Amino acid sequence: MTNPFVKFEQAASEDELQQFQQMIVEGGFTAFRRFLDGFRIKLKEYVDEEYAEMSDRIAAAKRLFPEPARFSPSWAHIWDEFEAIHTYKRTVLETIATENRDGEWQILIDNPYTNADLVCYPSLTFLEGAYMYAYFRADLKQNEFIRLQKIETVILAFGSEHVKEQERQSKEP
Repeated sequence: MTNPFVKFEQAASEDELQQFQQMIVEGGFTAFRRFLDGFRIKLKEYVDEEYAEMSDRIAAAKRLFPEPARFSPSWAHIWDEFEAIHTYKRTVLETIATENRDGEWQILIDNPYTNADLVCYPSLTFLEGAYMYAYFRADLKQNEFIRLQKIETVILAFGSEHVKEQERQSKEP
């Protein structure tokens, strides 16, 4: 079966949108979940020029499925979540110039007033980092902060290298 989101994107008329709506309603939970999965992928991948189109897609999805909780209570606020991600991603896209987006990016999330661990998502592309920033930014708790940052220099080592070095040293006369 074709990804339901692709069918949604390809719907060129109100009639085709109504057919799409009917297909998802008939497919129930699984069809709607697959639609949302495709939607989330598009939220991750879209670029600056597609912002207005993405806004239209979210509005159309809200109109077609105004009560997503009918498919699952866990989706009661999915359109609010997608709108927040979309808004925060726009902030990132507008803030960081296209020519500065190459290289490795990472997300840091921390709350300095708790002893909860610092969360770090390294080795991201710019678009992955922009999406994750938007995703987590939408749900920050009191005193938490989030950082999207570009990595300029990296020194990387693996624990297995240390073990091999110790083994080599123990075999030397």
